[in-house]
Amino acid sequence: MRLYVNIDHIATLREARKTDEPDPVRAAEACERGGADGITVHLREDRRHIQDADVRALRRSVRTVLNLELGAHDEIVRIACRVRPFQATLVPERRQEITTEGGLALKRRDTRVREATARLARAGIRVSLFIDPDLQVIERAAELGATAVELHTGRYAHTWRTGDAALRQLRRAAAHAKRCGLAVHAGHGLTYQNVQPVAAIPEIEELNIGHTIVSNAVFWGLEEAVRRMRKLVDEARLMS
Repeated sequence: MRLYVNIDHIATLREARKTDEPDPVRAAEACERGGADGITVHLREDRRHIQDADVRALRRSVRTVLNLELGAHDEIVRIACRVRPFQATLVPERRQEITTEGGLALKRRDTRVREATARLARAGIRVSLFIDPDLQVIERAAELGATAVELHTGRYAHTWRTGDAALRQLRRAAAHAKRCGLAVHAGHGLTYQNVQPVAAIPEIEELNIGHTIVSNAVFWGLEEAVRRMRKLVDEARLMS
């Protein structure tokens, strides 16, 4: 099970003062020391946190792999093709949202996503689509040429204390995605308290986690926060 750490909120803190600290490159180094298998950042069209220069600097400095989240906007896709991260994860993006609120609403003839996926793949970039755990949407992702899907775990994150319906949905979706020939990732709203049932799903091979790690880094330090998440994920995998 790979653990990718999203460091967007390191840049959020920096942009609050428009200064040069905290530095996402140093944050990525700490995450890698703590056991991260990859670093995730989202280059938004409005540049609210991660900036173009951050992506270039991280591409040079990250020793594991860089996963670039992006909307299917021509300018951002062009930047991704030029920088060439290991992986690009296409996500929905609305300027008024605080964070990504759901998966891509894929249509069978989704020209925009299909073209973005093809452009990224031609640049040698592994392409993942961030989608809700819906069986039909998973099939459309496979038809659009993605290598992987990242299942949106937001419903599970909001309801895990009161029932396991969302977890069952994630299990069904992960198994179906695997049958469709897709690599299966998951993320959104996962915390130290709720991560283990998702990490135990055998078809899921990668988790993307950010907010809870950066939040707890205030108390524990970033390297230790990653180390504690790494331990939980590994324990869940061993018990599954």
